[in-house]
Amino acid sequence: MLRIILSIALAVLIWFRFLKPMNHFTKMGVKQTKPWPILGDIWRNLFQQMHSLESVEFYYKMFPGARYSGFYQFNIPALIIKDSELLKQITVRDFDHFTDHRTFVDADVDPLWAGNLFALTGHTWKEMRATLSGSFTSSKMKNMVHYMNGAAENFVQFFLNKNEKLIEIDMKDAFTRFTNDVISTTTFGIEVDSLKSPNNAIYLMAKRSTDYSSLYRRLRFFAMLMMPKLTRLLNVGLFEKDLSSFFFKTIKDTIHVREEKGIVRQDMLNLLLEARKGILYENSDALMETGFATVKEYTQSGKGRQKTTYLTDDDIASQAMIFFFAGFDSVAIVMCFGSYELAVNKEIQNKLRSEVVESRRLNGGKVTYESLLKMNYMDQVISEVLRKWPPIPTADRVATQPYTIEPVNADEKPVNLKIGDVISIPIFGYHRDPKNFENPTKFDPERFSDENKSKIKPYTYMPFGLGPRNCIGSRFALLEIKALFYHLLLNFEIEPTKITTVPMKLSVKTFTPTPVGGFWFGLKRLKST
Repeated sequence: MLRIILSIALAVLIWFRFLKPMNHFTKMGVKQTKPWPILGDIWRNLFQQMHSLESVEFYYKMFPGARYSGFYQFNIPALIIKDSELLKQITVRDFDHFTDHRTFVDADVDPLWAGNLFALTGHTWKEMRATLSGSFTSSKMKNMVHYMNGAAENFVQFFLNKNEKLIEIDMKDAFTRFTNDVISTTTFGIEVDSLKSPNNAIYLMAKRSTDYSSLYRRLRFFAMLMMPKLTRLLNVGLFEKDLSSFFFKTIKDTIHVREEKGIVRQDMLNLLLEARKGILYENSDALMETGFATVKEYTQSGKGRQKTTYLTDDDIASQAMIFFFAGFDSVAIVMCFGSYELAVNKEIQNKLRSEVVESRRLNGGKVTYESLLKMNYMDQVISEVLRKWPPIPTADRVATQPYTIEPVNADEKPVNLKIGDVISIPIFGYHRDPKNFENPTKFDPERFSDENKSKIKPYTYMPFGLGPRNCIGSRFALLEIKALFYHLLLNFEIEPTKITTVPMKLSVKTFTPTPVGGFWFGLKRLKST
């Protein structure tokens, strides 16, 4: 009898937890996919039918003409917003109803992740964003160019020292070492050269934090998405304990040394320490903006200064960790895709190199904030790389208040969203939509020329997200990418190799976007170097 009762209880649990949610949108009168039980629509990725990047576009294109549709991340319903005006309404005009991202990591289990700006929610996020915003203005980023430039020079010099006409390298490995060095020096104040010292502790830990190639790490991540209460009970966090301890200790030791010895270094850690003291900065209108893709910083105009929060050592460590997590792998992947596009579009590469050479001549060989940003074609190229291969292919919002999407035609019904309902923003889909960008698979920097960029429809180009919860580090990332390509193109021609897949085909076996065969390219040394 007990076995029968337990079997019935288990069947009821499975029904309510994993099967009933699969018709969530049908009951609301919203068009939806045909999800699998338990797996939802993620089965296409789990069974390697398509890469997650391709699936974003796949679901975006489903139900043409619909402003929204439903799909399922395992057993969690998510409403895909496919109309730019509705997207603006949700992410900007009615932002107070959608202030949060999905949370799946408990603060008690993994305080390093739960305390970062991306993971924070509600008023805690708002106060932290107000505290940190002044540290990411153009005037503050200008002070970072020196460190980025030094890392880029080291990167190029390493390959020049090989004294070979053509060097075949795994660009993903090489670029993550560059991004590691940039973040290490700007965030931790620690100078490393990860090409010369490939097994330095910071690089190895950063690589571990972003590596989801193993089945164990993937299952761990999926379990947190599907069963957050169970993983919380089992004390399972996003990062292993030794990894969290390493970043906490590194930051706290550096803070202790700086405060004890009165060390002031114009880097990100110093900005965070100044923010802790209440030293806030306003952006300088006199400075050039870092590029077309730079996000807008939203403030509460007319409501006085926004409330900030006191930064503890743990808070600073959490922000440093998200800089690594966001900037280590994703920025390196953008550089990899940029290298691919330049390698297979030689005329674009040559035109960009000509601008780089001219910039060096005009500035006497010096690289400054202004010299990087005055290269208009550089910005066009990087903007197009970010369109075709956005570092954030999809974003989300969670309803924090009840909200109704009113119908605008006879085919729609009111969509009543409850607190906790998930909104999905298919950035990759918008960027690959021919209605937004003609011939979207073509790499064409002219889309972002002075003549054409004003024609881009608002809320269809969003490589760093949009609305008040956009990426706070867009200026940092753009400067880092531009500094790297400046030095790389001055000294080398980027070429495809026998391993390079042309045209590119994404591997369905990798968690992050990677072409079949990997990001292998040749660096051909220029005769003038």
